Amino acid sequence: MHDDARPGPAVGAPQAAGGTPSVAERAPVIAIVGPTGTGKSDLALDLAEELGGEIVNTDALQFYRGMDIGTAKLPVAERRGLPHHLLDILDVTEEASVARFQAEVRAVIEDIEARGLRPVLVGGSGLYVRAALDVLEFPPTDPAVRAELEALAAAIGLDALRARVREVDPVSAERMGDERRLVRALEVFRLTGRPFASFMPQREYLRPTVQIGLNVERQLLHQRLRSRVEAMVEAGLLAEVERLDAAGLRAGKTASRAIGYAQFLKVLDGEADTAWAIEDTTVATRRFARRQVTWFNADPRVEWFDPSEPGLTGRVMEALGRS
Repeated sequence: MHDDARPGPAVGAPQAAGGTPSVAERAPVIAIVGPTGTGKSDLALDLAEELGGEIVNTDALQFYRGMDIGTAKLPVAERRGLPHHLLDILDVTEEASVARFQAEVRAVIEDIEARGLRPVLVGGSGLYVRAALDVLEFPPTDPAVRAELEALAAAIGLDALRARVREVDPVSAERMGDERRLVRALEVFRLTGRPFASFMPQREYLRPTVQIGLNVERQLLHQRLRSRVEAMVEAGLLAEVERLDAAGLRAGKTASRAIGYAQFLKVLDGEADTAWAIEDTTVATRRFARRQVTWFNADPRVEWFDPSEPGLTGRVMEALGRS
């Protein structure tokens, strides 16, 4: 699940007299959030080096083994010898589970802190970040009920499915844009009698935490994202998708729909060319980045920084010193 840990105390981690610090006494967990393409991984490395920390992934697509180029997963050679946790923990045929992730990430955080080090979380998957950081209850699931509702969705279509959700959970019906999430909302209501929206957490940290948000001016972000997609293609994204296709990518409900992978599967099938895939991936990535900004902007606890301005690490270290 993670690389071998490095020994050594975390800078600024207070020790309770006679033993391990209590949760309230520990130095805050650091979470670096924001839209894709803003340099979160580089800042995480800088902070982990400065503070005596280890990296914890909160990007849901980087859970997948082999999904490296298209998720901008940091190569091992570029991790500066720092342990990285919760990368490469799923096959592409598996479906990511935020409830499972919550248990795993909290165990990782406890382990890092127990060794006197500092957890540095990094990633832009909003719900997974909240699962790691906040007091959060997850509703149950039932494969039989899910299968029944998936069949219903296939039979009646997206608009009728949304109408069904609107009858029992109008908040989720407006928030959710895809069939999978609408099915989940109906499943939760069937199993609990409560709307899915009622399970959304309050903004209450489980332990002391500082969230650092990175964002840049929209036009600059769009340029970065275009360049990044083109660089992924030059680095061999199509070949990566072809390898993963042979490993069962299409069978994975989460992985097969990932931005970039879905587009280049069409290239493999002869339904599109590379130029179309680059353009469609770029547009989809911009939309995704916009959703990420909206999600994290809604959290008043995030302290925002512009990574295009000089001295980012120093400015963030100053902010952490005030926390």
